[in-house]
Amino acid sequence: MKAVLKLEGLCCANCAAKIEREVQKIPGVTAANLTFMTQKLSIETDGDDIEAIVEQASKIAKKVEGEVQIKRLK
Repeated sequence: MKAVLKLEGLCCANCAAKIEREVQKIPGVTAANLTFMTQKLSIETDGDDIEAIVEQASKIAKKVEGEVQIKRLK
């Protein structure tokens, strides 16, 4: 399964890289890619519980970048 999140207000590439690394550590995530320029986080999983993973990824993003606004695109 795949999900795409828009992280509006991401202020630096270092924060984006940190978020990407932390999301990749979530159990069940097979791939995570956060592009700073587009501010889109793509997450791929090997299971059906994508909503729980999206919730965890959103918490990670908020912890790293408190002002970021997160919207689910896909």
